Amino acid sequence: MSNSNSVVEADNLSKKFNDFLAVDHINLDIKRGEIFGFLGPNGAGKTTTTKMLSTILKPTSGSINICGYDVSRQKAQVRGCIAVVFQDPCIDTFLTGRENLDFHARMYHMNGKQRLKRISEVLDLLNLKGQEHIKMSDCSGGVQRRFEVARGFMTHPRVLFLDEPTLGMDIQARRKLWEYIKMLNQQENISIVLTTHYIEEADFLCHRVAMMNQGRVVAVDTPDNLKAAVGMDQVSLRVSGGAGHQFAAVLRGVEGSEKVEESNGLVQLSIKNGEDRLAGLVELADEYGFVLSDVDLHQPSLEAAFLYYTGRILNNESANMAKSSMDTGKGMK
Repeated sequence: MSNSNSVVEADNLSKKFNDFLAVDHINLDIKRGEIFGFLGPNGAGKTTTTKMLSTILKPTSGSINICGYDVSRQKAQVRGCIAVVFQDPCIDTFLTGRENLDFHARMYHMNGKQRLKRISEVLDLLNLKGQEHIKMSDCSGGVQRRFEVARGFMTHPRVLFLDEPTLGMDIQARRKLWEYIKMLNQQENISIVLTTHYIEEADFLCHRVAMMNQGRVVAVDTPDNLKAAVGMDQVSLRVSGGAGHQFAAVLRGVEGSEKVEESNGLVQLSIKNGEDRLAGLVELADEYGFVLSDVDLHQPSLEAAFLYYTGRILNNESANMAKSSMDTGKGMK
């Protein structure tokens, strides 16, 4: 194992909870300075994988190497190289932002001079100067989350784990945090391991993405390469009256259609020469008595790639977030 440019390596990593296999024999090789994302729905095994990588959970089988240290035998050394921002907020709301950062630094035995210097640096990095003396309970959720990320950077970690960092944040707050995460990665050359179920988040931030489904990594590559692998046009059809499932069944019998999936009335499929075939699909809906409220044709997206590799739609929230970005003219890409 152990490539000099690798900071996170996992070999045949698995985790079972009683008879449930939460993580199923995955292999990883994450490079120095890389933003690496685990993309998948809730329950895919993303958080369990992150907890094993960050020494919180013991693997059932397999091995992990972080920054040259074996996680099972050298936990203390591993913990000296990493930082974790957990999915659930864990900042002390009774303290100010500066007090939270200072307390964290003291826990890592940083002396007074080091603390002052590093607090000033991370406040600058995340544009938090002017807000550091406000009690956390009086700050917005987005500002609190930025202080949590700032706290993760306090100790100059070589690897930062971010577990669903923007969960529960509104779109504008998410976008701001994405920009800061990308900037921090570039300025400090820190490897970032991100878990997310937001398509747009993975697409915007990650150098490489591992698509996870039912505990397995089904594909790993750059977002662009994952999208290119689909090789077909993507058609989305919104069916009125709760008949999406029935129309999806009809479309599965259409020659050349692949990966037909339905969720809450939205039917998505992959098809070659989509522009030429679209009118025929609309006519087919009319022939069977289905009413379409929305029709969309687009080039392969990361959502389409996830559907291609797993046979399932990731979630509607990602689609809604992307649509909102387009509607406001402020899409990330």
